[in-house]
Amino acid sequence: MIPLRNSLPYDIVRNDVFAQDCPFCRSSHVHLPIKPDDVKSMYGGARKLTLIFPCCHGSLRIIDADQDYLLANRPIRGK
Repeated sequence: MIPLRNSLPYDIVRNDVFAQDCPFCRSSHVHLPIKPDDVKSMYGGARKLTLIFPCCHGSLRIIDADQDYLLANRPIRGK
């Protein structure tokens, strides 16, 4: 089970990946610099990725993913 404190919801629209909100600056609908194939390659923890948000240059280490959430290696949401 993915701990929700460490999760980042995302959406895929056409060939782009968007985060609903940036966990650092709280910008909404942030276009992430990854492709849907990159997300799919992380399913089940098969691959790790450092994600840098274009809005504020905050960075996260993504360690797993599923069809709804990216999982970071540390808490990124409030309680």
